[in-house]
Amino acid sequence: MERLELLEHWRQEEQRPFVGWDFSYIRGLIVSEHPPWSYAERAAAHMEQSSSVLDMGTGGGERFLGLRTHWPANVTVTEEYPPNLTLVQQRLGPLAVRVVDVRLTYVDPMPFEPGEFELVLNRHSAFNPAEVGRVLTQGGTFLTQQVPASFAEGLMTEFGAAPQWPESNPHNYVRWLEAAGLRIVDRREWTGELHVHDIGALVYYLKAVPWIVPGFSVDSHASTLLRLHSRLESSGSLMFKAGSYLIEARKPD
Repeated sequence: MERLELLEHWRQEEQRPFVGWDFSYIRGLIVSEHPPWSYAERAAAHMEQSSSVLDMGTGGGERFLGLRTHWPANVTVTEEYPPNLTLVQQRLGPLAVRVVDVRLTYVDPMPFEPGEFELVLNRHSAFNPAEVGRVLTQGGTFLTQQVPASFAEGLMTEFGAAPQWPESNPHNYVRWLEAAGLRIVDRREWTGELHVHDIGALVYYLKAVPWIVPGFSVDSHASTLLRLHSRLESSGSLMFKAGSYLIEARKPD
């Protein structure tokens, strides 16, 4: 394609709708290696031993719905992004799941009672460690998987961006959870690779995950996209550093 054709194609990719947390549209075009653990399996095992669970920042609910056979009797999820909140209410509400609109940050409170949940799950959402400790029952478990601030940092650098939350790292979270009275049961870290095989897919990805390159658009970052496209044509793919970490913590009896 010529330059103008490429830019027009990428603008079309930029406008494609993104619903929930579903990246099936670009499956195989952007590929991230997986960590050596399964967050879903761990979450399922804990739910089978709990009577209540809170899933923080459930997105479109698709991942949590995939664990339905393991849900305990009492299930609550939170979501704050309006389109996702509507989707979750439609998907999970009819299944007797309590859906709550909650803003998740490192400092904001959550509208739940002390000791309300035996299990709190959090996959890739912000959380206030003190609030997690407050809403857990005695002996309750908190399981979270996060991506480090350095995730795709090389990709950020290409676009002149920097990590938005440099304080988001396992060392700090462990300290904060311990300060909230929780005991760290497990902590794992992993570094892998993110492979990009198509710039149109990258455009879609950067619009869906806006914190990687804040303010991204095809028109404002056209020169970078064209440069990356040229590199991709030469090499067949672009590789950036990926990674994740997992923390499991327990509130003492």
